[in-house]
Amino acid sequence: MNLRRAAGGLGLAAALAVSLSVTAPVAFANPAELPAGAALRDDFNGDGYADVAFAAPDATVGGKAKAGYVAVMYGSAQGLRTSSKQVFDQDSPGMPGVAEEGDAYGSSVTTADLDRDGYADLVVGSAGEDVGTAGSNAGSLAVIWGGAQGLAGSATLLNGAEAYDAAGGHTVAGDFNGDRVPDLATVADSKDLRVLTGPFERNGAPVGGVRDVTDDFDSRILDLAAGDVNGDGMTDIAAVANDGDEYDDRRITYWQGTGEGPAPYVTVRKPDGGRLEGGENLDIGDVNADGYADIVAGRPIDGYDSDLDLPLAEGGMVTYLPGSAKGPDVSLAGVLNQDSPGVPGVAEGSDGYGNSDNFGTGVSVGDIDGDGYADVAVGVPGETFDGRTHAGSVVTLRGSARGLTGTGAAVLSQDTDGVPGAAEAEDRFGSATKLVDADGNGTADLVVGATGENENAGSVWVLRSTASGVTPAGSFTFGAGTLGTVAANAKLGSGFDF
Repeated sequence: MNLRRAAGGLGLAAALAVSLSVTAPVAFANPAELPAGAALRDDFNGDGYADVAFAAPDATVGGKAKAGYVAVMYGSAQGLRTSSKQVFDQDSPGMPGVAEEGDAYGSSVTTADLDRDGYADLVVGSAGEDVGTAGSNAGSLAVIWGGAQGLAGSATLLNGAEAYDAAGGHTVAGDFNGDRVPDLATVADSKDLRVLTGPFERNGAPVGGVRDVTDDFDSRILDLAAGDVNGDGMTDIAAVANDGDEYDDRRITYWQGTGEGPAPYVTVRKPDGGRLEGGENLDIGDVNADGYADIVAGRPIDGYDSDLDLPLAEGGMVTYLPGSAKGPDVSLAGVLNQDSPGVPGVAEGSDGYGNSDNFGTGVSVGDIDGDGYADVAVGVPGETFDGRTHAGSVVTLRGSARGLTGTGAAVLSQDTDGVPGAAEAEDRFGSATKLVDADGNGTADLVVGATGENENAGSVWVLRSTASGVTPAGSFTFGAGTLGTVAANAKLGSGFDF
């Protein structure tokens, strides 16, 4: 795989070693002859409505702490329904492996129709999985197959190759080589991409093989997202990563999709050669509706341990990086925090004891109001109000032809009229967010996690959306009692499928 020259403000990365697995890619069938995939990448039962998976990798299963589980609710004309719930862990019938302490089943969750049968499948990572001779925390990936009756049956997709690979900690799906077949990419050894090239057999084997795209930096990938940033019909991958000796030194990296799969990474740079500051989490969507997917990165930490000059990092910030035919366009990048015009609240940084707003946690991209521009939900789990430390909130930011804007922004919390519950200290409402159109009406509903609710049991809120934005009307919440799972320290709501 050849190194590609950077364009549109991207710096050229150093030469990388790209290691290939023993399994070489095979010749695919004519893409036109392959079965059509699922109409929605997250419709597990094929009824035309998007479904949602809720991860709880810290949950206790069968007495095993942090064994982890994943819960699923199905969409409908009325939206998500608690009556449709399913819960999966490694002790569930038909699941590979056994629930063990520290497996962290649900470390990552994503969706794609891996076997091309018309039903989306659920991909679950277990970063803490111990794997045979590979050793401790090698990690694994498994798939739960979709079907007309919903999710059922599972297969192992990947086991980590060596101890502390932590494979499955971050995972994305997409068509990375343009053959109209879903592929997967996960992080291995904290910094490398391990790419599984589809299609996938029912035993979980990737027909196209497995290979690593390696990173020669002393870095640690903190999150992945996938989307077609340059509009060439192949899915690209973006990451936010910790880089260097400083605790909060962040960068954004980018792997362009090519006919051979993801190319070696480039680091996103400003016109002056400096790195564009990244964060801890990100998502991808078309915020300015120009046909190119845009990168949105959230940085909830302040920058107190860094020599970087980032005044907008006070209390956390969100970076908007638009796509273009040449890839990420740094010249049009922008940054917002709670001191930006129109954004509710006030940017409040760390007081030295970890008490920060953490604006930029749980970034999710989707069209809330149905106007054709993707909007952004931003978790603010550290928000303190009325003396309740870390009660938390969520801010919604609107997309526009000029990109992400504070104009029309709104804030919601458990103190918002109509939202179930009451804001309490350490609830951390906004620990994770997801925008999804679960009722098929053209507006993305908001799903919110609060990992600190009920002394770290965690809970999830579902709020409907209209052309006017997210509304508390008809919202509901659920937790371990609804799912029939162990509540203690489960931190339900720490993540959702992407």
